[in-house]
Amino acid sequence: MTFDTTPQTRVDPRYSDPQATATTWAEAEALLRQAELFWISTVRPDGRPHVTPLPAVWADGALHFCTGPEERKAKNLADNPNVVLTTGTSTWNKGYDLVVEGEAVRVTDDGRLRELAAAWEAKYGSFWHFEVRDGCFHHGAGHALVFAVAPGTVFGFGKWEPFSQTRWRFT
Repeated sequence: MTFDTTPQTRVDPRYSDPQATATTWAEAEALLRQAELFWISTVRPDGRPHVTPLPAVWADGALHFCTGPEERKAKNLADNPNVVLTTGTSTWNKGYDLVVEGEAVRVTDDGRLRELAAAWEAKYGSFWHFEVRDGCFHHGAGHALVFAVAPGTVFGFGKWEPFSQTRWRFT
């Protein structure tokens, strides 16, 4: 599964210093690839938000994450696949933050899951070794559903001089 990788890129002058320029999508993709921890926001059936940290892998134009089928985020996704994944730094005056908005789509093809399992282990080490069968990751006694989030819109926030907000919109 490959997703659109040529977004419209724009720096938003309302939230950026006058001398700020748009961050390139290649730079943002590199940050997504390197980030170790993301925060996923889903919506509960009653409309309340749910936010939790998780590791994710950027591959083929999408962020991929996994979750147990009984976890709150999996239950939320069954009703509403729209998610926001954020990553960055917890400082206000340095670093770069990214917010990825999109729809979580379940990945069930065992061949694709094997590729993703290899990517997880390459990025995070042997603790994150997964066996693949029956359309799921298997780890110890449990199993996990895998989802891909192709970005619809991504926001990037450059912190400090010059402050900037770049928006990438995908078709």
